[in-house]
Amino acid sequence: MSDTKITSQPTHDVDPSTTAPPRFEEGGTLRQQARSSGMHPDYWYAVEEVRRVKPGTTVEVIFWKRSIALYRTKDGSFHAIENRCLHRQLKLSKGNVEGCRLVCPYHGWEYDQTGRVVEIPDLFGRKSVPKLAVRSYPVKIRYGLVWIFPGNPEMAESRQIPEIPELEGPGRWACVPVSFKCSAHHSMVIDNVSDFSHAYLHRKYRPFQGAELIRFETVGDNVHLAYNTKVGRGRISSLFVEHDRIDTNKMDLCFEYPYQWSNTDDEIKHWLFVLPIDERTSRTFFLFYFKSLKIPFLPVRIPRWAMTMVLKIANRRLIGPLLSEDQFAMEAEQDGYESFWEAPPMEVNPVVRAFQKVTVRKWREHLEYRNNGVNGVHATSSQSDG
Repeated sequence: MSDTKITSQPTHDVDPSTTAPPRFEEGGTLRQQARSSGMHPDYWYAVEEVRRVKPGTTVEVIFWKRSIALYRTKDGSFHAIENRCLHRQLKLSKGNVEGCRLVCPYHGWEYDQTGRVVEIPDLFGRKSVPKLAVRSYPVKIRYGLVWIFPGNPEMAESRQIPEIPELEGPGRWACVPVSFKCSAHHSMVIDNVSDFSHAYLHRKYRPFQGAELIRFETVGDNVHLAYNTKVGRGRISSLFVEHDRIDTNKMDLCFEYPYQWSNTDDEIKHWLFVLPIDERTSRTFFLFYFKSLKIPFLPVRIPRWAMTMVLKIANRRLIGPLLSEDQFAMEAEQDGYESFWEAPPMEVNPVVRAFQKVTVRKWREHLEYRNNGVNGVHATSSQSDG
């Protein structure tokens, strides 16, 4: 591992607080480019928890400034189309679900699952509905999450949602998704969740302590890393973890673009799925799952049937408050970056630079594909990829 070069000298004499951060094409440093990058659309992205979209309802989800109407029919199936009525540009997410169609609330134009206009109540003498359509998006349901493929639809089947065997089948581990919206760029989220030098922030809950980076390497689009660190030593969390049976002194992590995961002795794991909304807004979906937890003060494991209930309580009382500390820090970092984007980065953990390099490279790859017409979209859609 090479040391990161740190300089305390500013690069310009301009007061950054009076100007906006540069756009991607204008970024002069790796950090500036990383903080303005979108995410490559040719991947599956978690956009909502299944339980939050009731049958017969619709919600707006946003992938990198692109508004999408996600709706669920009465039979429980999910569909996603571009979030605008072609008539007066109203958001279709403000409309109604009728059968398998999404209906604009203004003039009642009806759209089917493919985004095609199938009914216009008043045609003013026209004999048939004109051939009009907005873009539709492939949708899948997995791990309690709704996934959308915002990129080239021809790649949707070849590009897979991450395989998590522990969450499949009759013997699957208990898992209750945790999600929150954060006023921070998606690259800050990735930096935060894999940079264990911020243990001070979590001194109350102590999810990890005394972290020592023992390896990291970039392989293709993935950054693999590992820490020697004390895992789950908080006042409450330590009561549930079997430290005498599990090696909780090391953790493996990976930024598996565009996702992130961790693994502690094949017993404590998580995946993070980030939904990029814009340059200063992200949505996060965490899946924490455990092979087993023990009953506090007893050498007895919590029964599998009770694990889901325990995790629901843990999400509310422990994991949620812990993640709120990260949210506070990331939002404060976003504010700081917008005020002092020209200040030289004082980064000491080399993995952060590795994350940012992958983020920038993948976004540049997408822009080149788009500019060359490779990453095409439906001709009926005018939405920009960003």
